Amino acid sequence: MTPRTPPLAAALQRILAVKAARWALIAAVSLALSGILGFLYLKTEGADFKRKNEVLGLLRELKEIDARWDVDLWRSRIDFVPPQVPLADYAPTLARIRQELAAAEQALGSPVLTRGLPELASAFSQKAELVEQYRKANAGTKQALAQVLAGDAEIAGLVRGSWPDVRDRERLVAAESATVQAIAEAQRYYLAPGDAQRKIVEGIMADLRHAAAPLPPALRDGILRLDGHVQQLLGARPVEHELFVKLAFLTAGPRVDTLTNAFSRETEAALANQEFYRAYLVAYSGALLILLGYLAMRLVASYRLIHAANQALKSANELLEQRVAERTQELTAALQQLKESEAQLIQTEKMSSLGQMVAGVAHEINTPLAYVKNSLGSVAGKLPELARLVAESEKLLDLLRSGTADPHQLAQQFALTEQLIGQFKAHQVLDELQALAKDGLYGIGQISEIVVNLKNFSRLDRSKVSSFNLNEGLESTLLLAKHELKSHTVQKHYGEIPAITCAPSQINQVLLNLVNNAAQAIESGKGGIITLATRRLDAEHVAVEVQDNGKGIPSEVLPKIFDPFFTTKDVGKGTGLGLSIVYKIVQGHGGTISVDSAVGVGTKFTVVLPLTPPEAAQAAA
Repeated sequence: MTPRTPPLAAALQRILAVKAARWALIAAVSLALSGILGFLYLKTEGADFKRKNEVLGLLRELKEIDARWDVDLWRSRIDFVPPQVPLADYAPTLARIRQELAAAEQALGSPVLTRGLPELASAFSQKAELVEQYRKANAGTKQALAQVLAGDAEIAGLVRGSWPDVRDRERLVAAESATVQAIAEAQRYYLAPGDAQRKIVEGIMADLRHAAAPLPPALRDGILRLDGHVQQLLGARPVEHELFVKLAFLTAGPRVDTLTNAFSRETEAALANQEFYRAYLVAYSGALLILLGYLAMRLVASYRLIHAANQALKSANELLEQRVAERTQELTAALQQLKESEAQLIQTEKMSSLGQMVAGVAHEINTPLAYVKNSLGSVAGKLPELARLVAESEKLLDLLRSGTADPHQLAQQFALTEQLIGQFKAHQVLDELQALAKDGLYGIGQISEIVVNLKNFSRLDRSKVSSFNLNEGLESTLLLAKHELKSHTVQKHYGEIPAITCAPSQINQVLLNLVNNAAQAIESGKGGIITLATRRLDAEHVAVEVQDNGKGIPSEVLPKIFDPFFTTKDVGKGTGLGLSIVYKIVQGHGGTISVDSAVGVGTKFTVVLPLTPPEAAQAAA
């Protein structure tokens, strides 16, 4: 027997089914209404009239270029001499317009542009090619004409120059007259090229060449040059004329007008269609607004109920956020205090390391300081001699300026000055002063280098991140630790490594700590060997190795060397923070540090650093 469903459960199921059906119906109606609205909107916004107007503007620009082309061609045709401004080159403008029209055709999908643009582009390409050919031919023709016209003055000058040396002057007059006639006929051929005029020019030039044979060489050569220019004109002018005739019958203007009219009709049709759907869109939008107003009234009633519940939830959230903010503030303050304590601890360890090196650094500064002192003392000893030479030279100059000095006194003063100069040269005083100044500057340079390294090591701007070369950092470290290393041999095996991005002050502290530890690990009086090496591990990492042949680290101590305040040194000789701080700095830069040690053999520390540390490491620095 099938159990009966309780009446309450059945009623609940019916209510849920009705609500589900209602929401499904609402969703379907909403989807249908949105689809109709979207369809009408697309129909009203489908035409890109801004782009269409740009197309019309480009077509008008093409029309103007065609007209300017024709004007330029006629102007170049009627100009009698080479123009100051050549035919305009519209190739870049045509390329731009062609590209913009192609882009507009793809964006608009216009059938008119699809059909008309290839023909229009072909017509303009053909005309541009002919214009370029005509431009070159026209320039050559005008150049030849200019040379022909210049030949008139040249022949006249040559005739005048040959006048005194020629008895039969009638030949000179005849040659000059024939030259003028040839130039005039060449001009007529340029203005009206034809076969008849060409034959006239060729006949006159043939007679002129024959008449030039007995003439003086200079005049004969001038006539032959004129003949070459005329022949060049006769060859260039027909080519230019033929190209001009082709251009006269080839015009792209009508094609531009046809395409413009067709595209304008297409645009007007699209506008009319858009207005048709816009009327339907307005009516449909009004109906939807009425429906939305009704739904808004229903939503207001529901909103009031939800608002009351939200207010209670908002109060609870505000109280919770206040407690979270207070707790976050406390944690932030604690973290900031911890960072400040850590920075002070690192700086204290750095100052401790510097304190241990004070005596050595003082010794290193004292040696170049002695150079400077001795050099300055020697320079001071030479100054009286130099002062005497200057004084005697001034006396000699005063005697020379006066103009009334006693010759004997002047000769005596000159001899004294010459003697002092000879003594200066013999004793090489200037060379000695220069050498003393060089020694003093060398000593000052050494002191400056030591002071700069101390300043860079002890500075407090530890968070500054910049490019740093590990090889240069090791050299700076060796300079600071020179006193500690004076009884040891330092072997350097530096590889070709790129610069890394890091906090240089922190990395310098790491290198100095490792070098000092290596020096202190070797028993006093025993000449140890400390090896420094750098190499590139891979494309992203470099390695620094600091190795000594000291007493080594016992295996039971090795796991503790990076623990804070752990030290194997005597009381007062170490804080136990050096290697702990080294480990933290290397880790903060995204690197690693490892140690390999054997008792009685020595210890090797290997630091691996990335070329560019992670963002988190940079922020921590």
